[in-house]
Amino acid sequence: MLSVQRLRVLREVIAQGSFSEAASALNYTQSAVSQAIATLESEAGLPLLDRDRRGVRPTTAGERLNEHAGRILAQLDAAEMELGAIAGIRGGELRMASFPTAGATLMPLAIASFRSMHPDVILSLIEGEPEELIPRLRDGEFDLGLIFEFEGTGQLGPGLRGAPLFEDPMKLALPKGHRLARKEQISLGDLSEEAWVQTSEASACARHVVRICRAAGFEPKVSFESDDYLTVQGLVAAGVGVALIPQLALSQTVSYDIAVRELDPGGPVRHVVAATPGSGVSLPAAAAMLEILRDTTARYRDGFGA
Repeated sequence: MLSVQRLRVLREVIAQGSFSEAASALNYTQSAVSQAIATLESEAGLPLLDRDRRGVRPTTAGERLNEHAGRILAQLDAAEMELGAIAGIRGGELRMASFPTAGATLMPLAIASFRSMHPDVILSLIEGEPEELIPRLRDGEFDLGLIFEFEGTGQLGPGLRGAPLFEDPMKLALPKGHRLARKEQISLGDLSEEAWVQTSEASACARHVVRICRAAGFEPKVSFESDDYLTVQGLVAAGVGVALIPQLALSQTVSYDIAVRELDPGGPVRHVVAATPGSGVSLPAAAAMLEILRDTTARYRDGFGA
């Protein structure tokens, strides 16, 4: 049986071209390296190295064994990483953050699924807008965060990795009896004289709504602001304005009597992303939660057609 440790020694000797250099790299004595190679050659039944004044070179058998050893050791390293990941999910903490509409709809389902599979992991969740959460994610305050981006905004930036989950289109919400509710096609230009209800001026959604209205040739007349989309829906239902509301927020069960319409040729879309800090290997619990979120959002799309 070939020894894994001696295979590591063989690879290092071939890489270094020297017993002494291999010994230094491995923190072994030179005699220990020589003994390991001698034993390995005995196990293989063939000479593995040629030695001369120019150094050490592999024989044909040594080259072939070195190639096999590379694959074997890579598989062992992968197995160790996977076992480490499994062990990592048996305890510890997963610190999460989410924008509010995902926190109210997707995260409770994902957290329940995660807890049933990994009950020993301590979970925490805070809510905030993407512009607030992104710097804190980058600083390592959270292990995973749900954020959204609009096309061309590129909020993540350096220091974060993003895994796209789904697209969350924004729909036009009108009072039920509004004159435009009967139109088959409604453009942004049709809304130039309307009163608007939207989230607070500093929010990413509000800024994007203002941006696309200006691109359509008008400044939206914002009458009311609220960062609670249920409040926004209530104000629209009361007849005081129109609003663009994400599909995710509209999926929450409410009794408000509003008309929901698509914009023509299409409204803005929020790209929902799971973000993790750094560029290395994710925390095992974060990787497990990401898979659960992918499954949860797939069920969301099936249920609401987003």
